[in-house]
Amino acid sequence: MNETIDRLLGHRSIRTYTDDPVSDEVIRTLVACGQAAATSSHVQATTVVQIKDADNRQRIAKIAGGQPWVVNAAAFLIWCADLRRASDACARVGGEFEAGMTEHFIIATVDVALAAQNAVVAAESLGLGICYIGGIRNDAAAVSELLHLPDQVYPVFGLCIGVPAQDPEVKPRLPIDAVLMQESYEDSAVAGHVANYDQTLTDYYARRSSNAKQSDWSHAMRSLVGKESRPHMHAFLNGQGFLTR
Repeated sequence: MNETIDRLLGHRSIRTYTDDPVSDEVIRTLVACGQAAATSSHVQATTVVQIKDADNRQRIAKIAGGQPWVVNAAAFLIWCADLRRASDACARVGGEFEAGMTEHFIIATVDVALAAQNAVVAAESLGLGICYIGGIRNDAAAVSELLHLPDQVYPVFGLCIGVPAQDPEVKPRLPIDAVLMQESYEDSAVAGHVANYDQTLTDYYARRSSNAKQSDWSHAMRSLVGKESRPHMHAFLNGQGFLTR
């Protein structure tokens, strides 16, 4: 339809980068694009920490499960949900911050995701590649300590940015009819769409140019949601002042 739509539909995670740098000016522009995203009630609950120190990158890569692209990417950013500024502003004008509200947590987390995706679209428009790093939550407490994150701030994910040194295929998504529904949730049709998608993904994994494997979406979901996932996060978030009520 147009260049923007083509770029969005062609998104791939990039995990191999050239040695070309990404300037601080570009990073500031990408973060500014993130700031321009929609934000609930203008809370602007996003803070971005850029990690340049090689030792810190190594520590974070290890926490994330040994992901070398954290070290090798030209730029690495950690996107944080931040209610600290809002709570301080509330107190500054005589209010009392209501800590621990689940709705505030949702607002802050959604704000970060919207901002980061804006930055990603901007980065890809410049010919850069990206890879989100949710693995920092393997030990969110250690990442928070490394970044000196105060109460009411937590690290949501990392983001690698760099000039791509690979050109991977686009991974197929669920069929649109499994996602776009009319008027109400159409549960009866989902199973058939997922079965077809399992075959599509099986074929994709078998023929892709790198890391070919035998798998499908349902088995991947069994491995992910069929077991506990980072159960430490609830206690960690409580400790940072989130999700107490």
